[in-house]
Amino acid sequence: MNAPLTAYWRRMASGTTADTWGSLVRVFLIPLSLVYSLVQRIRSGLYRSGIFTVRKLPCPVISIGNIAVGGTGKTPVTAHIARLLMAQGLKVAVLSRGYGGTLEGETALVSNGHEITLSAEECGDEPFLLAKSIPGLAVIIGTDRYAAGLLALKECTPDVFLLDDGFQHLRLHRDLNILLLDCSRPFGNGWTLPAGLLREPKRAAERADLVVLTRCPEGAAPTSPLPEKPFCRARHNLDDLLPLTGGEPLLFEALTDRKVVAFSGIAEPQAFLDGLRRRGVQVVAALEFPDHVEYSDARLLEIEDMLRISGADYAITTEKDGVKLKRLSEASAQKTLLARLRLGVDDPAPLTESLFNLLQM
Repeated sequence: MNAPLTAYWRRMASGTTADTWGSLVRVFLIPLSLVYSLVQRIRSGLYRSGIFTVRKLPCPVISIGNIAVGGTGKTPVTAHIARLLMAQGLKVAVLSRGYGGTLEGETALVSNGHEITLSAEECGDEPFLLAKSIPGLAVIIGTDRYAAGLLALKECTPDVFLLDDGFQHLRLHRDLNILLLDCSRPFGNGWTLPAGLLREPKRAAERADLVVLTRCPEGAAPTSPLPEKPFCRARHNLDDLLPLTGGEPLLFEALTDRKVVAFSGIAEPQAFLDGLRRRGVQVVAALEFPDHVEYSDARLLEIEDMLRISGADYAITTEKDGVKLKRLSEASAQKTLLARLRLGVDDPAPLTESLFNLLQM
């Protein structure tokens, strides 16, 4: 699915557009969503009843995931929790699917906490970014997270596992189930795929032990769509800018009166653009690529053409995209900055208490 079509589908599935064509498409897709929902309910029931086996690792497992496709900021939340645990002296291993990498489907070590052994192209952008940005963090990829956990135990001897994007990975037992929900539209339009954004029916959210509402605007009301669950509110803030070619970070204020182009291959590109504009960046042109995009020669040429035609001083993209830009021309790379995202948690007590109670930190 190309980027404009994907963007239109997300608007339809999230309920942010109410045009006639979108309504007709949704009506056509609803029967498929009903079938999909039934399959997911049956699958969940088979795991609950013990007919499908749930495997258990010997160390605590903390699952971090969502019930809607893309765009809730799993990687910054995973990084935040990893740093909290590591600050307490714990050895942490992230178990990731490795989506988008050439080794997707295989079980492989990305980092043992001391050395990164795979490239972003091999393991996927998000596992590589976690390994690169958090020294000491072990990262293992594998569709079978139990097998990935066994490899981690052999290679890294962790104290605790973080199951990245694990809410639907029911075959692995988890000791703490953290559900991420977008603050503005936590369940999209309420329908499962393909008529909506939900990976499972809304009632599946009852499995959560803790809810983290992400992308909350400052001053948002302290309420949750799941009031019976402990919850906290988080904001994704663009912190500073890293030159793609290396060097000291730049503050956003350094771009005052500079022309900037932006590009990204993430689930919510508009959120990235909005974040740049909130930091006072003058974005004169932008490119939106599909989530987990592979930066082919043709796409790199699009970026370079945009820079040249616009006469921009800089191009800004995300850290996640930055790990895949090795083949960008030297002239364009010198102008490219990576916006670093940091998670701010307004009311961290429910999260820290849940971690403390599990691990007795």
